[in-house]
Amino acid sequence: DEALFKQPPPKEDCPICYLPLPAENQAVYIACCGKTVCSGCNYAFEATSNDKCPFCRELAPREGEEHMGMLNARMAANDDDAFNQLGGYYFYGTMGVPQDLNKAMELWFRAAELGSHLAHDSLAKLYNKGRGVEKDRKKAKYHWELAAMAGDEEARYNLGVLENDNGNMNRAMKHCMIAATAGHDPSMLAIKNEFKLGHVMKDDYEKSLRAY
Repeated sequence: DEALFKQPPPKEDCPICYLPLPAENQAVYIACCGKTVCSGCNYAFEATSNDKCPFCRELAPREGEEHMGMLNARMAANDDDAFNQLGGYYFYGTMGVPQDLNKAMELWFRAAELGSHLAHDSLAKLYNKGRGVEKDRKKAKYHWELAAMAGDEEARYNLGVLENDNGNMNRAMKHCMIAATAGHDPSMLAIKNEFKLGHVMKDDYEKSLRAY
């Protein structure tokens, strides 16, 4: 529990604006140089330089054979983000690859082995819902814990939901408080709601609100 509930490591900075990278859906992985940039920097550069990487300024197609070749090159260098991204392509059946859940899981397991908290989160969601695998909340919790300790706020929030479902309100709120410190909106809302119900102390609520 000590490792699980301590503050996670600080987020990496966007290599362009040097601000902490936001949540997964607000950051973009670029296969040419293996960098992840915030969506703001990516959008600003795309508006003026089509198909160029906002970091290295080389041509970096976001789809097609050339893009897949770059992704494979990053995978050959054991880039966990590259394995994670290709896993997402197979999961959704996008970017010219067939939808293949088994292949997606194979890639996500490899990405997780290499340290991808995003891959751990994806695997946890599959086990939690029983999608393509036997439903197993213990395995879901295991992968969410590893993702949360690496700084994944969504995974930590989901751990809070699991603990709440199991009747462990104190543990649930501990997870939400850590995630709220990183600016996770649903976690802060959960703390606010539980404070209104008398399940969270005023000092803890105010501390979370200040950190949020």
